[in-house]
Parts: sequence; structure tokens; C-alpha cells
Amino acid sequence: MPGAAEAASTRSDRRLGWPQAGDWRLAADAGRLNEWACALSYAPMRFRTFSLLLLTLAALGVGRAQETLVEKTLLEIRERQRQVFARAEQEGEHLDEARLRAEVKSLTDSYDVLLQKAPDFTLAYVSYAELLGRIGMVKEAVAMLLKANRLDPNLPRVKSQIAKHLAEDGKLPDALPWAVAAVDLAPKEPVYHLNLGLLLVEGRDDFIKTGLFTRDAIDKALLEAFQRAAALAPDNIAYAYRAAEAYGDLERPRWEDAIKAWGELEERVAPGLERQTIRLQAANAMIKAGKPDHARAVLNSVDDPRLAAPKQTLLDQLAAKAEN
Repeated sequence: MPGAAEAASTRSDRRLGWPQAGDWRLAADAGRLNEWACALSYAPMRFRTFSLLLLTLAALGVGRAQETLVEKTLLEIRERQRQVFARAEQEGEHLDEARLRAEVKSLTDSYDVLLQKAPDFTLAYVSYAELLGRIGMVKEAVAMLLKANRLDPNLPRVKSQIAKHLAEDGKLPDALPWAVAAVDLAPKEPVYHLNLGLLLVEGRDDFIKTGLFTRDAIDKALLEAFQRAAALAPDNIAYAYRAAEAYGDLERPRWEDAIKAWGELEERVAPGLERQTIRLQAANAMIKAGKPDHARAVLNSVDDPRLAAPKQTLLDQLAAKAEN
């Protein structure tokens, strides 16, 4: 059970924040760009516990009367948990940390009591792990997830969360089998392919050093992971965006393919900020591909003031190349 010191770390959600490969990133922070960034983060995979409960309670092996009670109890804890963190986010800099510590302790106490009464209730361990992850108790969160995995080894979300926490702890080779297992269990779920791709990008050097992959093999695997995610979610721009970026993640970037991908994606987004953001990415690929004139023409079409900084960065790159 976490004490006051651990609970004090609840000011913000723990994020993996894996860096994108390459030497240039968009700095825009507006509109749906924020949604894309959130969608592409490994960490914010929230459990749809309400519907998940309804789908899996029958397989948990508890009696009908107890099943109803533990389900109701978990839903009540989940709702309290949602309210606690929603209020904490709204308070921002005015957060009452003492109250938050007390509320988190109350939540952990409730989980402990529930699990004492229903030690085989898989989803209670999953939900408890989510809370522990949010307050920075990663090892404890993994322990809960491992218990859930022992009770039901066929929950891809559990395996994906284990991979996420291990990766956050710097244990990238240890995270890989769990990420792969999530894909194997749910091969048509795009987020697991996306997460695998992100893990392969972040852990590239470790995976090559340990002999898990050759450079060519990891490039092939990460590109396939992002492309598979995009194919499984054809209406999700975030997945297509990350798949286009993946060409620049390769050991030998495929800038011509990147230019083509950005061009196709531009036709799918709304005019204005979104489309101009894609054009900046295309211009970046053109610079890398040795097409400065094409890049300059594309940059001249970008006039949204929110993109002034990244646009200037690319213009500076063009100027530097011209001097050389």
C-alpha cells in the first residue's frame, strides 16, 4: 500500500514519452495535433473497464452472488478513481496535495479489501495496477499485472501494460516479449501493433546489441508494425501519421517513400493547420532526400503563424545546405 510520499507523485500521469527518431520534430501545439500526440503515446491506454467487466466476468470463475457484488464494488472504486484524478487535473497548480494523498490512500485501501474478498478477481488487479502506475509505483503495478496474467493469460491489455511499464523502467528487451504477446493475442487491434513499433524504435540499439535483431530485421519489423496499425485503423489519422514518420526511423531512411506517404496523408486531412503540418513533414523529407527546390516551394505554402517556428527551422536547414 503506498504511503504519503508515494502518493505525492500523483500530480501528473506517468508518460513513456518515447522520442521520435530523426533530428527534427514539429513544435506545433494546437487543434487536433494534440489529439494525434496523445494517440501516439504508448502510455495513455485506458482500460475500458465497464464494458470489459461485462464481457469477461463470466470467465472469472466466481459465484453469481459474489460476481454481482465484486463487479459493483469495482465499478464504484473505478468511478471514485476517475473523479479523483479528473479533479486533480482541473485544479492544476492549485492542487490540494494533502487531500489527493488521502484520496489515493482510500482508493488503495478499497482495492486491498476487494482483493482480500475476491483474490481471483482478475480485473481488480488490472484496475489496481492502473492506479499504481499513475502514482509512479511501477514495480507494484507490474506485480499486480503479473498476478492478473497468471489468473488469465489471454488478456492482451495486461500484457501490453506490462510491456509499457518495463519499457518505462528501461528494461526494453524484457518488455519486447510482452508487446509481441499482446499482438499475437489481438492481431486485429491496431494499438498493439503501434505499441510494438514504438518499442522497436526506442529499443533499437538494445535489441541489436543483445542479438534479438539485426539492423535490417528490426527496420523491417518496425515498419511493418506501424503499417499494420495504420491498415487496421484506416480512419485514424494518428496511425497513418506515425506510419509515414516510420520511413525516417529506419537505419537507411526511405525519404522518397516518406514524401509519397505525406502526400497521400495530406489529401485526408482538413485544410488549414492539419494540412500545413503535413506539408512541413513532407518538406523535411524533401530536404533529407536532396530536393531543396521542392522543399522550398512546399514551405512557401505554409503560412499558419502557429507553425512559424518549425517552418523557420526547415528554412534554416535549407540555407545551411545552400552554403555548403
